[in-house]
Amino acid sequence: MLITKLEQIVEMLKNKPKKRLVVVYGQDSHSIGSTSKAIDLGIVDVTLVGDEKKIKKVCNEMNIDPNKFTIVNEPEEIKSGLKAVQLINEGKGNAIMKGIISTDNYMRVLLNKEVGLVPKGSILSHITVVENPNMDRLLVVGDVAIIPYPDLKQKIAIANYLINATIKLGVEKPKLAVIAATEKANPKMPACVDASILSKMGDRGQIKNAIIDGPLALDVAIDKESAEIKGLKGEVPGNADCLLFPNIEAGNVFYKSMTKLANSPLAAIVAGAKVPAILSSRGDSEETKLYSIALATLLG
Repeated sequence: MLITKLEQIVEMLKNKPKKRLVVVYGQDSHSIGSTSKAIDLGIVDVTLVGDEKKIKKVCNEMNIDPNKFTIVNEPEEIKSGLKAVQLINEGKGNAIMKGIISTDNYMRVLLNKEVGLVPKGSILSHITVVENPNMDRLLVVGDVAIIPYPDLKQKIAIANYLINATIKLGVEKPKLAVIAATEKANPKMPACVDASILSKMGDRGQIKNAIIDGPLALDVAIDKESAEIKGLKGEVPGNADCLLFPNIEAGNVFYKSMTKLANSPLAAIVAGAKVPAILSSRGDSEETKLYSIALATLLG
């Protein structure tokens, strides 16, 4: 099934066996509200790790039945993170989500060398799926939040994460655009050099299961008319499913432009750990959190 709307992920998951989401320090109204809705929709089971008294107090204030959750009592922030990671390592969860734990502490427990969820040599990267109202398809983009200036090795990892996620969304052979400021292969611009290498790696099968082109400016990557005007040929120009950004500034500006200027719904997860990791913030809408839970469940 080709998924072109984020709500279709939710609908698809309703017909599949439920997976379990483990929430780190999940004792705040944002985490409890979004996961309660996910449970009600039938897409996931949820374990909340945190202060049991606070969890039940918040549930009572929100008129939510606490019995719908599995609650693991651990009132201390860092210990709740370690306990959540332990549950994942024991096979008692298929995805992990940040609750009220600080982002620094959340990442610290994920990256813990002794008990964490990141295999040695793995590269963590942020994947965002954007539903732009002006497009007939979802855009899978990265990295907008974790790697400031990815080197070629990291870009290869990002490319593979984007490709794998897009395949899970029903695209048989994703079209990946490696974004730069221009579609001309300018040797003075590192982003163009890396894009050319990645494109050739795609041609030679060193990066599999996708059609890769770059460097491509954003307009020619996603807009057919722009690609035609500039005389760009090939399968990717104007038709990209995936966008690989040269650095975090470019990716983050795109991300926020989509949400604030285009009102685009989105879902986001961190890839590269043993299970998908949701890095939600207080500023995320309930819709974004729900879609992120659904994406993590789909990819988990």
